[in-house]
Amino acid sequence: MSLLAQLGRPAAALAGLLLVAGVALAQPQPTDAQRQAAVEVADSLRYGHYADIQLDDTWSNQVFERYLDVLDGQRAFLLANDVADFRYLKGRIDDAIFDGELDDIYAFYHRYHERAEARFEWLLARLDEGLDFTYESNLRLDIDRDEAPWAQTSEELDDLWLKRLENAALTLAISGQELEEVETNLRQRYEGQLNRIRQTNEEDIFGLLMVAVTGSIDPHSGYLSPRQGESFDIQMRLSLEGIGALLQSDGEYVKVASLVPGGPAERAGALEPADRIVAVGQEEGEMVNVVSMRLDNVVDLIRGPKGSVVRLDVVPAQAVDMTRSRIVEITRDTVKLEDQAAQGEVIEIERDDGAHRIGVIKVPTFYVDFDAWQAGEDDFRSTTRDVAREIERLKTEDIEGIVLDLRNNGGGALQEANSLLGLFIDRGPTVQVRDARGRISLYGDTEAGTHYDGPLGVLVNRLSASASEIFAGAIQDYGRGLVMGSPTFGKGTVQTLNELGHGQIKLTRAKFYRISGDSTQHRGVEPDIIFPSLIDPDLIGESSLDNALDWDTVRSVQYRHYGEPWRYLETIKDLHQGRAAEHPNFRYLTQQAQLNRRLREQTTSVSLNRQQRQREVEAQESEQLALENQRRRALGLDLLEEWVDARTEESDDEPVEQVQVQEAAHILLDFTLLSSENYRLANSR
Repeated sequence: MSLLAQLGRPAAALAGLLLVAGVALAQPQPTDAQRQAAVEVADSLRYGHYADIQLDDTWSNQVFERYLDVLDGQRAFLLANDVADFRYLKGRIDDAIFDGELDDIYAFYHRYHERAEARFEWLLARLDEGLDFTYESNLRLDIDRDEAPWAQTSEELDDLWLKRLENAALTLAISGQELEEVETNLRQRYEGQLNRIRQTNEEDIFGLLMVAVTGSIDPHSGYLSPRQGESFDIQMRLSLEGIGALLQSDGEYVKVASLVPGGPAERAGALEPADRIVAVGQEEGEMVNVVSMRLDNVVDLIRGPKGSVVRLDVVPAQAVDMTRSRIVEITRDTVKLEDQAAQGEVIEIERDDGAHRIGVIKVPTFYVDFDAWQAGEDDFRSTTRDVAREIERLKTEDIEGIVLDLRNNGGGALQEANSLLGLFIDRGPTVQVRDARGRISLYGDTEAGTHYDGPLGVLVNRLSASASEIFAGAIQDYGRGLVMGSPTFGKGTVQTLNELGHGQIKLTRAKFYRISGDSTQHRGVEPDIIFPSLIDPDLIGESSLDNALDWDTVRSVQYRHYGEPWRYLETIKDLHQGRAAEHPNFRYLTQQAQLNRRLREQTTSVSLNRQQRQREVEAQESEQLALENQRRRALGLDLLEEWVDARTEESDDEPVEQVQVQEAAHILLDFTLLSSENYRLANSR
């Protein structure tokens, strides 16, 4: 058991049969291994999960509703009578899982399979007839139908899918494709989706069921099939060759959840969190449409040998319409330890009394060279050792304080969070871990002495998670320094990976708590000084995930206070707000974050009228362009003609997010000067 700090044509379906590659297959049945795995998963959830779970009829109802979302979350394939025919499962799924009697659940999947196969056949039949859309109607297509009622008749779904087909064609037409090219691309898309449906096997069906079963408990528990288990092992060994991005499903799309520090995607600057990937291609050949494709199949397309190129058709997170996609190329590579190493720099700040120097150390992840460490090598690499080395170097450059930049740091080795804290405190607790039985273990730094006792700041954002949150929370609780940035991810749970007779189960077994007793789960760490962020917390973060465990508290532990930075917060905030109001990049971050949220809330449907669609997109993008050019004008940069150029513009001398580092240094200097003046006055009396 390993502890993971997580970190067309007329429907060809016959009654009870599936037509796969021209061969009629009997309705799929669960294998004996899957039946047994279901029982083992149920036992694991009942007796091994952190939460006190009652796998009763109430839970069964939740699993049923989640299974509906897994199969048909946009209410686009199943009819109301299909759902009604199997609604008896609502109160029986718990018993079915406990006993391994999965036949009726597989039969429900089979009904969905028939509907989906017939629907893609219908779409291909329409394409065979030729597209004749004029794009002149006043119809609109709802973007999100997860709360829509189930269609009563096939004709209702025909109307929905005719709108979807028109929207797909309009999207391609607006992007500049001619009619023949549009029809060809759509035919490839729907043929691909039909082929994937037809290739579904019993293991796929069992996996979808387990997604509903485990996902009804919490977002980090999950079943891994034997194939998925192999992929997970590869990732844990860090030998996976790809682009260095964590992906997750988002309705019909696959979106970027986070980027691996030092990975190919981050180095290329090609992707950002919440970007959606709509097609994947290799260095040569056709792009494969991945809309509605299963996540693991998309990952398989993106993987490849080191040095090869993958092409991604990406819709930026801030785009207000799916027509605004762009092709990016990323060279696959492995992530090396040196690519994730902590690195320091000195930032000079001009004040009335002259220049001041603040050290900044970027910490991309909490890493340790386990192989070298276990081999007993004296010079093994680790976050703590590299940060200590950078501290010593920065001390020689007459710095007045240090900012640790933990933005985008998704965590890593828990032992490194403990030892890194030990560089800044003289022994003490770091984090509490409570298991399913309520037993609390205390972890911390046991070595006497500190490596740096000067003014300290910690910079975080929404993608700072797990070990990053433990470290930032401890610095805040100890009063050892100021935490700045945006609220963190909120990943405060611990998972274990357990072998089953068939596959594996990743199970939430424990929860992190700060030494103050507050959980880091769900809420994350609230900075002392909050910066605006372009990462939407409704799209990224623990609170955005279904069934995330709640925030709670335990008793605090005894620990000392190294300082009282809160005494100066009001003054520091006033000074910060004055600078932020004057700096073009800070104004941009605040205004763009507000605009992104407003546009997302307003855009609930898209027009199928070409002129109206273009007017709406142009109106929204003109607001974004005006904000971007307002920023550029203030900075003396070249103005852009189109907003979409903002992601590819390379002439910006000061990237937007760099202002956060600069401001963090200013804030730390304010804190340093205020606390020094207070100390001087107190000792002059």
